[in-house]
Amino acid sequence: MLALAFLFANVEIQIEGTGGWAANLPTWRIEHHWLLDMFLGGRAMTGYHAWVFSFIFLVFHFPMIVGWRFTLRDECHAIACLMMFWIVEDFLWFVVNPAFGIGRFTPFDATWHKHWLWHAPVEYWVFLPIAVLLFNFASRVQPSALND
Repeated sequence: MLALAFLFANVEIQIEGTGGWAANLPTWRIEHHWLLDMFLGGRAMTGYHAWVFSFIFLVFHFPMIVGWRFTLRDECHAIACLMMFWIVEDFLWFVVNPAFGIGRFTPFDATWHKHWLWHAPVEYWVFLPIAVLLFNFASRVQPSALND
């Protein structure tokens, strides 16, 4: 997951450059909607992100799709890894991006992250404990009980 996050952060840097959250890309945008406030922290939904989110979702579900094996345990692992992936990938986008760097990981420079808490976007603090809980839950569930 960490290697994928690092590689994908670099892909996004090549695509987005200095314009975080697809600001300079020729893509459609939905700027305001109550669902965006609920699921994207108030950020816009773009055509770019709709395709990227779908692609990465399938990447983390690919083992289940190929094996045609869907269990609650595997789904909890996939969702937890997906949450962790997006946190790490987003942070690495700043760290590795020559136009930003760790010094510009601030609400003043990353204006597309609307809500910050303890020097990080609120989504980090929301999704990190959820991912940990999902990992913990999945590790305690017996695999045989989930095959039904």
